[in-house]
Amino acid sequence: MADSPELTPELRGPRVVLTPLRRDHRVRLREIHREPEVRRWWQMPDDDWPEATDSDTTAYTVFESDRIVGFAQWYLEPDPMYRHAGLDLFLTADVHGRGLGTETVRVLCAHLIDDHRYHRLVVDPKASNTAAIACYRKVGFMDVGVMREYEMRHDGTWDDGLLMDLLAREFVR
Repeated sequence: MADSPELTPELRGPRVVLTPLRRDHRVRLREIHREPEVRRWWQMPDDDWPEATDSDTTAYTVFESDRIVGFAQWYLEPDPMYRHAGLDLFLTADVHGRGLGTETVRVLCAHLIDDHRYHRLVVDPKASNTAAIACYRKVGFMDVGVMREYEMRHDGTWDDGLLMDLLAREFVR
C-alpha cells in the first residue's frame, strides 16, 4: 500500500518541493488541470478530484517558491512477482521549459528508488507528448513500446501511449 497522507514525506529538490496533497490545494490544482496545455494531455478531472485517490496511489502538490505549480502522483504494483511503481505529473504552463518537470521526476524517482527500494519505475505518456517524453528520457527512462489506441481523447478518438521504464541502476541523478 502507498503511504497514507499522514505518513507521506515532503520531498525536496533544488527548486521544487513535493508536499503531500491537502484539501486546501484543490482549487489551484483544478485550475492548473483545466489549462489548455495541461488538459491537452490529461482528461478533465472528476468532480471529486483530487480528493479521491486510490489506496495504492500517493499524491503530491508541487511547489516552487511557495507557489503551487503542479501535481505529481505515484502508484504501486504490489504483486511481488511484478513489483514496480508508476508515476504521473503535470505542471502549469507558466513553468514549462524551465526544467521543473525534470526536477520533479528526479525527486520522485529518487524517493521511490532510495526510500521504497523499487528497482523499476514506469510512465505512460501519450506518444505525441514529445516534451514529457524528453523529460523522462533525461532522467533515464527508456522506451519500451507504443501502446496503440491506448487512451480515449475528449472527442472519443484514440491516442497512442508510449510505455517507458526506468531501472534503478539506469537512473540519471
